[in-house]
Amino acid sequence: MTRAGSTDARTKRTRLALRASLLALMSERGWEALRVSDICERAKVGRSTFYTHFADKEELLLSGFDELQGELRAAARAAAPRRLGFVRPLIEHVREGFWAATRRRLRALTSGRGGQIIRERLTRVVCELLDDEVAPLAPAGPLREVTTRYLAGALVELLLSEPTARRRLGSDELESLYCRLTLSVLRELPRGRGLG
Repeated sequence: MTRAGSTDARTKRTRLALRASLLALMSERGWEALRVSDICERAKVGRSTFYTHFADKEELLLSGFDELQGELRAAARAAAPRRLGFVRPLIEHVREGFWAATRRRLRALTSGRGGQIIRERLTRVVCELLDDEVAPLAPAGPLREVTTRYLAGALVELLLSEPTARRRLGSDELESLYCRLTLSVLRELPRGRGLG
């Protein structure tokens, strides 16, 4: 008989192994050429086990975002009353995962259909987190929606674009710059209430 803790740990290990295999194979072969059987073989996991956890490779690719969003919400709550408390943990997460990758892997993870899936889901996560910041300043409507998407798009672009500057900004500098620019936009919202 297995205990719940050992089952949970095994499930977590399996999901992490599948995710790591997917990301490694994406950088080697690209999204389109990747099959579930390739992922399973690399992770040393049977196909039936894969389908116990995920419906397809896209669901596997997106599986980490719910966890990430929960962690970022917790970080924002812990940083309260300081605004935009999720930004620094998000920068660190992306830097550890994407920017730590080789240029080839970074391009594979941010281009093609796989990159589009990642970008769209990350944008949605950031939009939901920013909406918590924008909601007290603008009622539901076009002003709030446009502001949230504008600010989310800026952050996602900064995070997923390959750094081209001679000197890449450090995490502190990037957070400070994004927060300063974002807070200046948020200060303008009460003046634009009639647009919502």
